[in-house]
Amino acid sequence: MALNGISTEETLQQATPHVDDMIVVENLWRTYDMGSEQQVQALRGISLSIRHNEYVAIMGPSGSGKSTLMNLIGCLDTPSQGNYWLNGQLVSTLDDDQLARIRNKEVGFVFQTFNLLARASALHNVELPLIYNGTPAAERLARARESLTSVGLESRMNHKPSELSGGQRQRVAIARALVNHPSIILADEPTGNLDSKTGLEIMALFDTLHAKGNTIVLVTHEPEIAEYAHRVVHIRDGQIYSDEPSKRFR
Repeated sequence: MALNGISTEETLQQATPHVDDMIVVENLWRTYDMGSEQQVQALRGISLSIRHNEYVAIMGPSGSGKSTLMNLIGCLDTPSQGNYWLNGQLVSTLDDDQLARIRNKEVGFVFQTFNLLARASALHNVELPLIYNGTPAAERLARARESLTSVGLESRMNHKPSELSGGQRQRVAIARALVNHPSIILADEPTGNLDSKTGLEIMALFDTLHAKGNTIVLVTHEPEIAEYAHRVVHIRDGQIYSDEPSKRFR
């Protein structure tokens, strides 16, 4: 198929990601059919690249498209049009089963609501991604303990979420995100359910994780949280409005 006189094959060759790029999205659109021939254009031709070990915040008001972009980057959804490469692999054409495998291997999620199993210990919550991918039990336990220790919860491994503070629950969620050694950590409003002091502690932890070599994509509507990142991408009406270094790094 040709696009402006250029074959799709040639277009893909031209857009092949640079070796340092972790995430590359090219002319990404996401359209939702709302019935009665009504459509909502959540993303309108976004192009963006994020390199290995970058710390990027994606900002925008409600309805801007930032959550849609997060879902596409996290392989929770597929674009209506455009290409997405993750760690050198073109994932925008994969089916649901293939995307699930990519998510488990490449993406560590941290959500505002923690998403922990209420009746399970911190250790078991962190083990879950390893259970899903068939990691042997002994290795699972060792890696889950190591991950919890890395976020300062070595003494709380056997506690259930109800026995932990909000900040500790978020640390468990971060440990779970790290346990598979993912290519990227994708954090969606990670301080949204925390008080100011605890939120600062969690952002300091993200600073530490980035310093250790992790690639972090932070989705937030709070300017003071976005400033922890090295680069801030503003989205408005499904398009990139600005893309510049955060004030801390200008």
